[in-house]
Amino acid sequence: MDGMLSPKGFQEADASGRWRVVGDGACAFFKTGSMREAAEFAAAVADLPGAGPHRPDLDLRSEGVTVRLVAVEPDFWGLTAREVALAQDISAVADGLGLESDPSRLQSVQVSIDAMSHPEVIRFWKAVLGYEERGDEDLVDPMGRNASFWFQEMDAPRPQRNRIHVDVFVPDEKVEARLAAALAAGGVLVRDRSPHWWVVADPEGNEACVSTLGTRD
Repeated sequence: MDGMLSPKGFQEADASGRWRVVGDGACAFFKTGSMREAAEFAAAVADLPGAGPHRPDLDLRSEGVTVRLVAVEPDFWGLTAREVALAQDISAVADGLGLESDPSRLQSVQVSIDAMSHPEVIRFWKAVLGYEERGDEDLVDPMGRNASFWFQEMDAPRPQRNRIHVDVFVPDEKVEARLAAALAAGGVLVRDRSPHWWVVADPEGNEACVSTLGTRD
């Protein structure tokens, strides 16, 4: 798609410091003091010109609102200059209401499954979860609330490790602390692919991949 941006490209274009690309889309968390204040902010975002076609996802809690922006097209799922412009407009709304952002509250979780036969495996999980297909590798919650599922193709079975793991996407500035917490809780570092991702495992070998997207081109 013309005008598509990498995670790094989005954050450089926005430059507000409020938004982070974690998993699918750019996200920001704006702190509020009550559900009424959160609803007021959400209503103001909904009234922005162009907000409807861009379909921002808003998750309201009394302590704050998480906003997620992503362009969804038949052949593209990602970020463009339109999301940058909308992010800036939303930040301006927050400023007008005196709301502060807190990027440390942001993360995205994805379940990843190794599969020898994508179509058969995806068909099963689509039925069990009630999810929708996105491309030929992903299943997503049609309500946009729960973790997405990604199916990684295998050339051969890997009996030495679990075939299901969790991907956790965090802001760049939080990854060091998150890894340290995992290791302090009894985890071990399995693979280091810094500065983008690290595989850690619990004491019984169940794996998670901690990832950061902000510096990826």
